[in-house]
Amino acid sequence: MEAIRKHEGVAVPLNRSNVDTDQIIPKQFLKRIERTGFGQFLFYNWRFDEDGNQRDDFVLNQPAYQNGTILLAGENFGCGSSREHAPWSLQDYGFRVIIAPSFADIFYNNAMKNGIIPVQISEEQVRQWMKQAEEAELVLSVDLEKQTIQDQARETGFDIPAYQKENLLHGMDDIAITLKHEARITAFEGAKQA
Repeated sequence: MEAIRKHEGVAVPLNRSNVDTDQIIPKQFLKRIERTGFGQFLFYNWRFDEDGNQRDDFVLNQPAYQNGTILLAGENFGCGSSREHAPWSLQDYGFRVIIAPSFADIFYNNAMKNGIIPVQISEEQVRQWMKQAEEAELVLSVDLEKQTIQDQARETGFDIPAYQKENLLHGMDDIAITLKHEARITAFEGAKQA
């Protein structure tokens, strides 16, 4: 997992609440076994029509948001099934930060385990940023160490669990955390066999 301390990017306003994991990455695209290649299927049913043509009215298909790396979303983002493919597809598409008033618990934890910063901010603030992003390019700067988001006018603080914050700052996924203790694990296994 790539370490992330600060991230500055264009905000993409996905003005929808209760976005579930099947909307993030539809079930028919879950056949891959690797973590990469899912970005092309992100929000597939919203991005494309039945014939595979782009829908011009969907935010990710609009030129202003082509390079967006920060997703603004409504409440309860990532609800539904616990598929880890949802954060994989968001990250593979290029999103590093998701800002919403609330997240589904499993999605929230899966996002952090896969190198995405999920930031929970007041609904009022999210709506304000969405409005700004819909009117003109909105660049936000997220500082994970300071737990702040800077827009053109002010700095807003956010909370994140300390353990997950440290893992994100150091690029430590579950496998890397386990490997930190490889010598102790090997010694334990050797003692069991002796």
